[in-house]
Amino acid sequence: MEETVLPGKRKLPQQDFNNNSVLADEATKAEPVSKRRNLSRTCVHEVAVPNGYSSSKDEATYGSLSNPVYGGQMAKTYPFELDPFQRVSVACLERNESVLVSAHTSAGKTAVAEYAIAMSFRDKQRVIYTSPLKALSNQKYRELSQEFSDVGLMTGDVTIAPNASCLVMTTEILRGMLYRGSEVIKEVAWVIFDEIHYMKDRERGVVWEESIIFLPPAIKMIFLSATMSNATEFAEWICNLHKQPCHVVYTDYRPTPLQHYVFPIGGSGLYLVVDENEQFKEDNFMKLQETFTKQKAQADGNKSGGKVSGRIAKGGTASAGSDIYKIVKVPFLKFRGTVIDLAITA
Repeated sequence: MEETVLPGKRKLPQQDFNNNSVLADEATKAEPVSKRRNLSRTCVHEVAVPNGYSSSKDEATYGSLSNPVYGGQMAKTYPFELDPFQRVSVACLERNESVLVSAHTSAGKTAVAEYAIAMSFRDKQRVIYTSPLKALSNQKYRELSQEFSDVGLMTGDVTIAPNASCLVMTTEILRGMLYRGSEVIKEVAWVIFDEIHYMKDRERGVVWEESIIFLPPAIKMIFLSATMSNATEFAEWICNLHKQPCHVVYTDYRPTPLQHYVFPIGGSGLYLVVDENEQFKEDNFMKLQETFTKQKAQADGNKSGGKVSGRIAKGGTASAGSDIYKIVKVPFLKFRGTVIDLAITA
């Protein structure tokens, strides 16, 4: 018998998920942040368990609740070695227990969802994959159709193969099926909620909340998110709601380095303020402040010099057009790749 874990009690992994290293917390205590970011491919695992719950799973094959490790036949093989968080997530799925996977964009959360689908096909079960947008559902349908043979799509606008073993749909469609008491739900073993952080949306969050609440307790869930700040509390809620364990698997490893640049209005270029190792560039920040100081002094001089006209008088700047051109041009020339410019209006 395994130890009964109280809901919300944090359980960190007891084993090393990297064959030749120790846990991230121990291995990187004395390491600078720059090194830590490059070495930390380990993950944090927690589990919320209902009071009085005990598992009959063979620990030799499935590991334990607090330390899930799968040693059986894989439902799906990959042409690459799974990262620690993916291996732990797969072990949770093979234990037939719900799991919340929190990892950065492009870290590999989709591999966990694909494994759940392959596992459902292996076990002759049906699985539902939900996404927040019709466009994302269409994209996911195309991707999964290349990987699996029996995939359907339901978005409200389009219905393809509604009797398929794997159904891709928007979360609103799932909620509607639950409202109607659809027979399909009786055949479903797993529901995958992509972008589960949409549950925090003020207008649409209720769709996710009701879908989760109305799901039969026998159905297990997979939650995927890159920005789940209250993952532990969420797992406790699932645990108390459906009286089933809910694992949390988290990694802060970012495969795609993220750099933060600032382009000051009227400036001559980009200033790197936070690099890919999350190191704050104080020298660049001081240069940036000097640019703002010069701009403020120039603006004060213009005001004291008399009346101004045109866009400047209305709060704009004469160099606004050239600044926009620079914002588009400089990143393109610097990185030689695709540049997305997001304009947010007040």
